Amino acid sequence: MDLDPKKFAALLDKIEAEADEFLLARNQMVENDKERNANREALTALRKRARTTKTSVMSPFDSMMKDIHGSSTKPLVQEVCSTCGSHDSSEPTWMMLPGADLFAAIPFHAVHTMLEKDEEKMEFESKKLQSLVKEKALFISELGALADGISPGVIRSLVALEDKP
Repeated sequence: MDLDPKKFAALLDKIEAEADEFLLARNQMVENDKERNANREALTALRKRARTTKTSVMSPFDSMMKDIHGSSTKPLVQEVCSTCGSHDSSEPTWMMLPGADLFAAIPFHAVHTMLEKDEEKMEFESKKLQSLVKEKALFISELGALADGISPGVIRSLVALEDKP
């Protein structure tokens, strides 16, 4: 496959641009993973403080069935937060506000709710970056940049792999 120098230079420029985007996405994935791990550590610390785990707090149905002994003055279903459990949800908890070097005393329930929403958002971002990295790796492979080490067919089969629940 003989290319004239201009076409070869253009191909190398295209490969370099795609590789730069690939490396930026990989670095962003690493940064997001660090942030996700810190978030997970904070949630674990809050659960330890409340002495709960993700599954240790009874569901509203279980608590209703336990309390159904005939006590009609209590509501049958009581809203129970899976992180707070029986912990005082209004207890002030110190939290560093995102994007600032300020600490604020925020109610326990609000802190863990914010962290859980951030966790969901970071999980979505992580999956989006993973798909972008797969796409860029496949495109770089199809351009022939990895052909001497790994064939494009192998890269395509690895990129096509999906996690099944």
